[in-house]
Amino acid sequence: MLPPRSILIFTVGLLLLSPSSLPSIEATEQKQQFAVDGKVLELEESNFYAAISTFDYMLVDFYAPWCGHCKRLSPELDKAAAILAELKQPVVIAKVDADKYSRVASKHEIDGFPTLKIFMHGVPTDYYGPRKADLLVRFLKKFVAPDVAALNSDSAISEFIEEAGKSFPIFIGFGLNESAISRLAVKYKKKAWFSVAKDFSDKTMEFYDFDKVPALVTLHPSYNEQSIFYGPFEEKFLEDYIKQSLLPLALPINQDTLKLLKDDERKIVLTIVEDENDERSKGLVKLLKAAASANRDLVFAFVGFKQWQDFAESFEVSKKMKLPKMIVWDGNEEYFSVIGSDSVEEEDEGSQITQFLQGYKEGSVIQKRITSDSYKALRNSMIGIGAVILVLVVLLVVTVMQSLKEEPSRDQVDHPSSSAASPSEAREALRSGDKEDKID
Repeated sequence: MLPPRSILIFTVGLLLLSPSSLPSIEATEQKQQFAVDGKVLELEESNFYAAISTFDYMLVDFYAPWCGHCKRLSPELDKAAAILAELKQPVVIAKVDADKYSRVASKHEIDGFPTLKIFMHGVPTDYYGPRKADLLVRFLKKFVAPDVAALNSDSAISEFIEEAGKSFPIFIGFGLNESAISRLAVKYKKKAWFSVAKDFSDKTMEFYDFDKVPALVTLHPSYNEQSIFYGPFEEKFLEDYIKQSLLPLALPINQDTLKLLKDDERKIVLTIVEDENDERSKGLVKLLKAAASANRDLVFAFVGFKQWQDFAESFEVSKKMKLPKMIVWDGNEEYFSVIGSDSVEEEDEGSQITQFLQGYKEGSVIQKRITSDSYKALRNSMIGIGAVILVLVVLLVVTVMQSLKEEPSRDQVDHPSSSAASPSEAREALRSGDKEDKID
């Protein structure tokens, strides 16, 4: 008979050698079945996780067969896959029928089609870049590029900006040591491009409008905006500047840009104009940009009543109301009206914007909540249909389960169970979704 100590060692040895502790033969075989051959992989629930663990970089298209947008995207992905497979650091493109393999879709919070996600070493991040083949290739080339690009000439700077495209802001550290920005470049890589320029001419300094180094220049190509940071370059100050520069000085509100506000904790100075394309509105936006550069603790945004009436009406704006109107919005259900300063008259608009901001910071405000009907229109523009369906299914299941129970006693009828979902809780569940409805 073995002594107790020997029995313990023997038992631990058996556990360490148990099949559950050894690599899965099936998983190994699944990994071997994938190849970088320039074709889009069609994944199923059985091989999805093996695929994303096989490749360092994979773009996954979660689609539905009935979705028109998905059908139009498919040939673009086919074209891009062939090019991306030839890269030194290849990017594989795959697709999953999220309608059929709903468990995979649910785990990755897919609530609209098509939804694209990039898996980097198995870790997913939402893809908001371009979807045309040539632009998608350009974007993903930069996505797998070094966290901080080292630019050694004027031409390298131009090429970097050209390759980066217009989807995200670009940070260029002129005369800035790479180590000063590398950690933050990793942290914010999903939201911006980062580089340091070591050799550049006086002509480049003049072109980007900075007169000393080190300087961190921020470009928003799609908004034709630029800003410059001269320090201090301690990490805290540098990170504050980067976070505040991820958005343009004045952000136009639409379905695409609303999601950019999701991770920004600042309050939003929202200006509602009649038509954001008329000359007066364009002039007002210039003044908002000037105010934004002096008030980086706030986000400045604007929306046209003509462009998005449902959104504007959420803030008690109607066709009969005199516009422009300014409010401060928390990005959710609450907003603030500044007493005596919410509307902007046509003369001396700059002074009125200053007065509005001063009134807000002094607390001369009326706190309001978005009305339920208008708020529903607003949130329905941001929530995925899948989230709505999910809530309805849950409520249906609860109803069926309750109907299957035995008939309750009189006490139970008089005092309903507190575990049943109340209407307010159901509404809160609906509000938990925050993705744009992309279902065709």
